[in-house]
Amino acid sequence: MADLELSYTPASELARMMRVGKVSPVEVVGNCLARIEAVNATLNCFCFVYPEEAMQQARAAEAAIRRGDTVGPLHGVPIAIKDFTPTKGKRTTLGSYAYENNVPDRDALIVERLRAAGAILVGKTTTPEFAHSGFTHSPLWGITRNPWNPAMTPGGSSGGSGAAVASGCVPLAEGTDMGGSVRIPASFCGIVGMKPSLGRIPMDILPTVFDNISHFGPLARSVADAAMFMAASAGPDDRDIMSLKPAMDFPVPPPKGVKGRRFALSLDLGFYAVDAEVEARVREAAAALADAGAIVEEVDLGWTRQIVDDWYKTWQVLLAAGFAHTLATHRDRLDPGIVALMEAGLKIDAVTYKRLEFGRTQQWLKLAEIFRTHDALLCPTMALPPQPVDARDSDYDWNDDQGRYHGIDMTAAFNYTGQCPALSVPAGFTSAGLPVGLQIVGRRFEDADVLSIGATLEAVRPWAAQRPPVQGRP
Repeated sequence: MADLELSYTPASELARMMRVGKVSPVEVVGNCLARIEAVNATLNCFCFVYPEEAMQQARAAEAAIRRGDTVGPLHGVPIAIKDFTPTKGKRTTLGSYAYENNVPDRDALIVERLRAAGAILVGKTTTPEFAHSGFTHSPLWGITRNPWNPAMTPGGSSGGSGAAVASGCVPLAEGTDMGGSVRIPASFCGIVGMKPSLGRIPMDILPTVFDNISHFGPLARSVADAAMFMAASAGPDDRDIMSLKPAMDFPVPPPKGVKGRRFALSLDLGFYAVDAEVEARVREAAAALADAGAIVEEVDLGWTRQIVDDWYKTWQVLLAAGFAHTLATHRDRLDPGIVALMEAGLKIDAVTYKRLEFGRTQQWLKLAEIFRTHDALLCPTMALPPQPVDARDSDYDWNDDQGRYHGIDMTAAFNYTGQCPALSVPAGFTSAGLPVGLQIVGRRFEDADVLSIGATLEAVRPWAAQRPPVQGRP
């Protein structure tokens, strides 16, 4: 049986405890594997687990500490990697029968860096097919569920990673974010998730290094742990031509304090219909920052749903370019949603695609105007609390008779302004006990700043003691 106190100990504290001999890597990794064994049958957050290899690495990590070796900042810390991100010699299926037996011959750069920092990979987390959805339904691996209520979705596409962190299986997990796929599960699972600035963590797993909506990011239970992940994985590399120089310093823990800072607050980004309880929790979080000394001003961003529609076309083209070849071989076994997205992408001509940039430019200029006078933008991460596990993205794409857009996430717009870091942190719970997230969007390339703002909110409204009720097998 897993020790839940150890299961919910932050990564930064685990690393410290192991370095001073208060707990051993063998004990930490063994406890992690026991927790996975207890809850995975309920949540389906892992599609692969590597108990023998993980324990072998834990014994080696323990021996290194006993010898007095110099060790990395994540030495002995168990982590999970999304089943979209290549891991050398280990199946990486992208949640699809089309890649069911795919075994990469290299690690993604982010995996290399986390391993080099001493982290121990315990498993791969479930993702919807080709990471295409805000719900984690995989034709190959099935449905992933929310630790706060298994009848609800943990979000997607990094839903397995979000559920794994929230349920105490691992303190840190990796995700990819093309339209909110780190921040959506962070919000729905009541944890921390970050989309860094474009290029902050090199993106080397796509067929192109010129894509400009795709990011790696951390899922963690604390802002300090997210900063620790960023410190280990960020930094330039020529494998991604858009990776950012120079490397950014990520203090762990991030400095706190918002006195005199000016934050813009937008509850609807100009066009969303937002759930009343989500709005209330976000207002409370913004008020807490104001009580901590910030100046919080509600603003009219002036966006329209065009930014979502245009992002969606961009996403369709990316999916079609990368994966439409699977239509010829696996159409009958593909998720119908991904088939529809790819077929739509194949119909978008080059001129139409290029013209998307015109609208994108105008939407960016509206956000840039906000950043002329404010240090960050605060808004909900999701327009709704966690939704039923059997819902689909297509259920949340309509306008009411007042012209309000009924979408589920409020994240994709900030992939369309990818140089701006966006952090989702817990903002409280609904009356049904479901998590709500606050999204903190920073000025271009100010990644460390959004972590500092998030750390300040965490200090005045602590959330780490909140644990989901999922118990699993004894």
